[in-house]
Amino acid sequence: MLFRLPLLLSLGVSCAAAQSLEDVLTGNPDLTSLVNALEEFPALLDELNSAQNITVLAPNNAAFAALAATPAGQAAASDPSLLEAVLEYHVINGTYLACDIPATGAFVPTLLTNTSYTNVTGGQRVEGVNQNGNVTFFSGGKAQSNVTQADITFNGGVVHIIDSVLTIPANITATAEAAGLTALANALIQTNLLETVNILPDITVFAPTNAAFAAINGTVASLTNTQLARVLEYHVINGTVGYSTLLTNGETISTLDNGLDVTITLPGNGSVKVNQANVVIPDVLVANGVVHVIDSVLIPICS
Repeated sequence: MLFRLPLLLSLGVSCAAAQSLEDVLTGNPDLTSLVNALEEFPALLDELNSAQNITVLAPNNAAFAALAATPAGQAAASDPSLLEAVLEYHVINGTYLACDIPATGAFVPTLLTNTSYTNVTGGQRVEGVNQNGNVTFFSGGKAQSNVTQADITFNGGVVHIIDSVLTIPANITATAEAAGLTALANALIQTNLLETVNILPDITVFAPTNAAFAAINGTVASLTNTQLARVLEYHVINGTVGYSTLLTNGETISTLDNGLDVTITLPGNGSVKVNQANVVIPDVLVANGVVHVIDSVLIPICS
């Protein structure tokens, strides 16, 4: 659902010579590919033109050209539903000027709510980070899109032009494969948990690296499938998408393993620990939540 609060006025954004979103996009020769894509979906374009309090991340022509040369781009070109989902993922609920994006990052909801592509309550998120005035957005697989022109206002919000098309977050299976987390993927398959973690809504997964599994290979090999399943469930939080910006020092969070808790520690300098494991890659967005890659396997105390 689009928020329709008159937030632009409260932010002090001038609308004296307000243009519609369509006017802004069609008036920029570097956004013709985006305009052409939007024109394939008149209902979506009408919705965006009448919307209030939104932020549009507008890929430039070079971004669309780069996408077209990839399998993802070819898939979107042949699947209207996928292309529409990609466009929806570029529209953020809320008006965010570049200065509103913090250096610590913000995970903001988008218009992408199609359950064929996401299972995150309130819309799939994109991460925005502002480093010394340079704003970057991270999407699925930690794909990076840099803002090349910020704060183009229109009568419903603001547009930021970006240099690459956002990637819709994939499911846990595809994400684990792309990240090389083969030991985790194989363990999930072995215990028949892969489909479970793919379809659960609003989850957080602490994903051990292959080296982490190798470090306890003897222990893992001695476990029954039931025991291994419990270990894996101890790495999954259901019902809470724990983006790093939401984690607090000392908090305990219940896991799928019979509600056993993990403990979050924030030692400083942006680092995060889960029990004794270090988060080595935070905030990998997935279709139904977020994955944090960790450097050791979490073992339930009762195991």
